[in-house]
Amino acid sequence: MFKRRKPLSYAQMWTEMFYPRSGWKRASKYVLHRLRRLPDQPHRVARGWACGIFISFTPLFGFHFMGAAALAWIIRGNILAALLGTFIGNPLTTPFIALTSVGLGRWMLGTEGKFTPHLIFDEFARAGSELWNNLLAPLSAERTAHWDQLLQFNEQIFLPYLVGGILPGLAVAIAAHYMTVPLIRAYHRHREKQMAERIARAKARREQELAQKR
Repeated sequence: MFKRRKPLSYAQMWTEMFYPRSGWKRASKYVLHRLRRLPDQPHRVARGWACGIFISFTPLFGFHFMGAAALAWIIRGNILAALLGTFIGNPLTTPFIALTSVGLGRWMLGTEGKFTPHLIFDEFARAGSELWNNLLAPLSAERTAHWDQLLQFNEQIFLPYLVGGILPGLAVAIAAHYMTVPLIRAYHRHREKQMAERIARAKARREQELAQKR
Protein backbone atom coordinates (compact mmCIF):
# COMPACT_ATOMS: atom_id res chain seq x y z
CA MET A 1 0.00 0.00 0.00
CA PHE A 2 2.77 2.44 0.92
CA LYS A 3 5.37 1.04 -1.48
CA ARG A 4 6.52 2.80 -4.64
CA ARG A 5 4.87 1.73 -7.84
CA LYS A 6 8.31 1.60 -9.40
CA PRO A 7 10.93 0.53 -6.84
CA LEU A 8 14.20 2.46 -6.84
CA SER A 9 17.29 0.73 -8.16
CA TYR A 10 20.34 0.44 -5.91
CA ALA A 11 22.04 3.15 -7.96
CA GLN A 12 19.08 5.50 -7.45
CA MET A 13 18.97 4.73 -3.71
CA TRP A 14 22.68 5.50 -3.43
CA THR A 15 22.28 8.71 -5.42
CA GLU A 16 19.39 9.94 -3.25
CA MET A 17 21.50 9.41 -0.13
CA PHE A 18 23.79 12.20 -1.38
CA TYR A 19 21.20 14.30 -3.19
CA PRO A 20 17.48 13.71 -2.63
CA ARG A 21 15.24 13.95 -5.68
CA SER A 22 13.43 16.93 -4.15
CA GLY A 23 16.72 18.62 -3.21
CA TRP A 24 18.33 19.14 0.18
CA LYS A 25 16.46 22.42 0.72
CA ARG A 26 13.06 20.77 0.41
CA ALA A 27 14.21 17.74 2.43
CA SER A 28 15.35 20.08 5.24
CA LYS A 29 12.03 21.92 5.20
CA TYR A 30 10.19 18.60 5.45
CA VAL A 31 12.21 17.54 8.52
CA LEU A 32 11.57 20.89 10.23
CA HIS A 33 7.88 20.70 9.29
CA ARG A 34 7.60 17.25 10.85
CA LEU A 35 9.51 18.42 13.92
CA ARG A 36 7.24 21.34 14.77
CA ARG A 37 4.07 19.30 14.22
CA LEU A 38 5.02 16.58 16.71
CA PRO A 39 2.23 16.21 19.31
CA ASP A 40 4.35 16.76 22.40
CA GLN A 41 5.52 19.50 24.74
CA PRO A 42 8.08 21.91 23.18
CA HIS A 43 10.83 21.15 25.70
CA ARG A 44 10.47 17.38 25.14
CA VAL A 45 10.62 17.80 21.37
CA ALA A 46 13.67 20.06 21.74
CA ARG A 47 15.40 17.51 23.98
CA GLY A 48 14.85 14.75 21.45
CA TRP A 49 16.03 16.97 18.59
CA ALA A 50 19.20 17.80 20.55
CA CYS A 51 19.85 14.09 21.22
CA GLY A 52 19.70 13.28 17.52
CA ILE A 53 22.10 16.11 16.71
CA PHE A 54 24.54 15.07 19.43
CA ILE A 55 24.62 11.45 18.23
CA SER A 56 25.39 12.72 14.70
CA PHE A 57 28.77 13.88 16.03
CA THR A 58 29.79 10.33 16.96
CA PRO A 59 31.42 7.69 14.70
CA LEU A 60 28.70 5.15 15.57
CA PHE A 61 27.49 4.95 11.98
CA GLY A 62 24.65 2.47 11.60
CA PHE A 63 23.65 2.97 15.23
CA HIS A 64 22.70 6.66 15.18
CA PHE A 65 18.96 5.89 15.27
CA MET A 66 19.28 3.52 18.22
CA GLY A 67 21.70 5.79 20.06
CA ALA A 68 19.51 8.86 19.60
CA ALA A 69 16.39 6.99 20.69
CA ALA A 70 18.14 5.58 23.79
CA LEU A 71 19.54 8.98 24.77
CA ALA A 72 16.15 10.65 24.28
CA TRP A 73 14.50 7.98 26.42
CA ILE A 74 17.05 8.52 29.20
CA ILE A 75 16.50 12.30 29.40
CA ARG A 76 12.76 12.04 28.64
CA GLY A 77 12.90 13.64 25.24
CA ASN A 78 10.69 12.94 22.25
CA ILE A 79 12.06 9.84 20.52
CA LEU A 80 10.68 10.69 17.08
CA ALA A 81 12.30 14.13 17.32
CA ALA A 82 15.57 12.38 18.17
CA LEU A 83 15.32 10.27 15.01
CA LEU A 84 14.67 13.41 12.98
CA GLY A 85 17.69 15.05 14.60
CA THR A 86 20.03 12.38 13.23
CA PHE A 87 19.40 13.74 9.72
CA ILE A 88 21.74 16.59 10.67
CA GLY A 89 24.47 14.02 10.05
CA ASN A 90 23.96 13.68 6.31
CA PRO A 91 26.43 13.21 3.42
CA LEU A 92 26.84 16.99 3.11
CA THR A 93 27.63 17.69 6.77
CA THR A 94 29.36 14.47 7.87
CA PRO A 95 32.74 15.32 6.20
CA PHE A 96 32.90 18.62 8.13
CA ILE A 97 31.77 16.92 11.36
CA ALA A 98 34.38 14.20 10.90
CA LEU A 99 37.22 16.65 10.20
CA THR A 100 36.35 18.77 13.23
CA SER A 101 35.82 15.83 15.61
CA VAL A 102 38.83 13.78 14.56
CA GLY A 103 41.14 16.79 14.51
CA LEU A 104 40.01 17.93 17.96
CA GLY A 105 40.13 14.38 19.33
CA ARG A 106 43.68 13.77 18.08
CA TRP A 107 44.76 17.02 19.70
CA MET A 108 43.05 16.15 23.01
CA LEU A 109 44.52 12.63 23.08
CA GLY A 110 47.94 13.69 21.85
CA THR A 111 47.78 11.31 18.89
CA GLU A 112 50.96 11.54 16.82
CA GLY A 113 51.23 11.30 13.07
CA LYS A 114 50.22 13.36 10.06
CA PHE A 115 46.51 14.18 9.83
CA THR A 116 44.82 14.93 6.51
CA PRO A 117 41.20 14.71 5.28
CA HIS A 118 42.19 11.75 3.09
CA LEU A 119 43.42 9.88 6.17
CA ILE A 120 39.87 9.57 7.52
CA PHE A 121 38.51 8.07 4.32
CA ASP A 122 41.51 5.77 3.86
CA GLU A 123 41.36 4.47 7.42
CA PHE A 124 37.61 3.80 7.19
CA ALA A 125 38.12 1.94 3.90
CA ARG A 126 41.00 -0.18 5.23
CA ALA A 127 39.21 -0.99 8.47
CA GLY A 128 36.05 -1.95 6.58
CA SER A 129 37.99 -4.16 4.21
CA GLU A 130 39.83 -5.91 7.05
CA LEU A 131 36.64 -6.38 9.05
CA TRP A 132 34.94 -7.99 6.03
CA ASN A 133 37.95 -10.25 5.52
CA ASN A 134 37.90 -11.31 9.18
CA LEU A 135 34.21 -12.13 9.01
CA LEU A 136 34.81 -14.39 6.01
CA ALA A 137 38.04 -15.93 7.36
CA PRO A 138 36.33 -18.76 9.34
CA LEU A 139 34.47 -19.76 6.16
CA SER A 140 37.49 -19.94 3.87
CA ALA A 141 40.83 -21.66 4.22
CA GLU A 142 42.41 -19.09 1.89
CA ARG A 143 41.67 -16.18 4.22
CA THR A 144 43.50 -15.28 7.43
CA ALA A 145 42.15 -12.89 10.04
CA HIS A 146 44.25 -9.77 10.66
CA TRP A 147 43.66 -7.03 13.19
CA ASP A 148 46.44 -4.52 12.57
CA GLN A 149 44.35 -2.18 10.38
CA LEU A 150 41.45 -2.23 12.84
CA LEU A 151 43.78 -1.43 15.75
CA GLN A 152 45.32 1.41 13.77
CA PHE A 153 41.87 2.68 12.81
CA ASN A 154 40.80 2.66 16.46
CA GLU A 155 43.88 4.60 17.51
CA GLN A 156 44.05 7.06 14.62
CA ILE A 157 40.38 7.71 13.82
CA PHE A 158 37.66 6.02 15.89
CA LEU A 159 38.77 6.94 19.41
CA PRO A 160 39.73 10.54 18.45
CA TYR A 161 36.41 10.88 16.59
CA LEU A 162 34.49 9.61 19.64
CA VAL A 163 36.32 11.89 22.09
CA GLY A 164 36.57 14.92 19.82
CA GLY A 165 32.90 14.84 18.86
CA ILE A 166 31.69 15.35 22.45
CA LEU A 167 32.39 19.09 22.80
CA PRO A 168 31.18 20.29 19.38
CA GLY A 169 28.27 17.86 19.57
CA LEU A 170 27.20 19.24 22.95
CA ALA A 171 27.64 22.83 21.79
CA VAL A 172 25.51 22.38 18.67
CA ALA A 173 22.91 20.25 20.49
CA ILE A 174 22.48 22.78 23.33
CA ALA A 175 22.22 25.67 20.87
CA ALA A 176 19.65 23.73 18.83
CA HIS A 177 17.64 22.97 21.98
CA TYR A 178 17.36 26.60 23.05
CA MET A 179 16.53 27.70 19.49
CA THR A 180 13.90 24.98 19.02
CA VAL A 181 11.80 25.57 22.15
CA PRO A 182 10.62 29.12 21.28
CA LEU A 183 10.04 28.17 17.63
CA ILE A 184 7.79 25.24 18.56
CA ARG A 185 5.97 27.33 21.16
CA ALA A 186 5.32 30.03 18.56
CA TYR A 187 4.03 27.41 16.13
CA HIS A 188 1.73 25.92 18.78
CA ARG A 189 0.35 29.37 19.61
CA HIS A 190 -0.25 29.97 15.91
CA ARG A 191 -2.06 26.64 15.59
CA GLU A 192 -4.17 27.35 18.69
CA LYS A 193 -5.11 30.76 17.30
CA GLN A 194 -6.11 29.20 13.98
CA MET A 195 -8.18 26.56 15.77
CA ALA A 196 -9.91 29.20 17.93
CA GLU A 197 -10.75 31.24 14.83
CA ARG A 198 -12.21 28.18 13.11
CA ILE A 199 -14.33 27.36 16.15
CA ALA A 200 -15.53 30.97 16.33
CA ARG A 201 -16.45 30.99 12.64
CA ALA A 202 -18.27 27.66 12.96
CA LYS A 203 -20.13 28.93 16.02
CA ALA A 204 -21.10 32.13 14.22
CA ARG A 205 -22.40 30.18 11.21
CA ARG A 206 -24.38 27.91 13.51
CA GLU A 207 -25.96 30.86 15.30
CA GLN A 208 -26.76 32.49 11.96
CA GLU A 209 -28.46 29.31 10.73
CA LEU A 210 -30.51 29.07 13.94
CA ALA A 211 -31.54 32.72 13.61
CA GLN A 212 -32.69 32.18 10.02
CA LYS A 213 -34.80 29.20 11.04
CA ARG A 214 -36.62 31.30 13.61
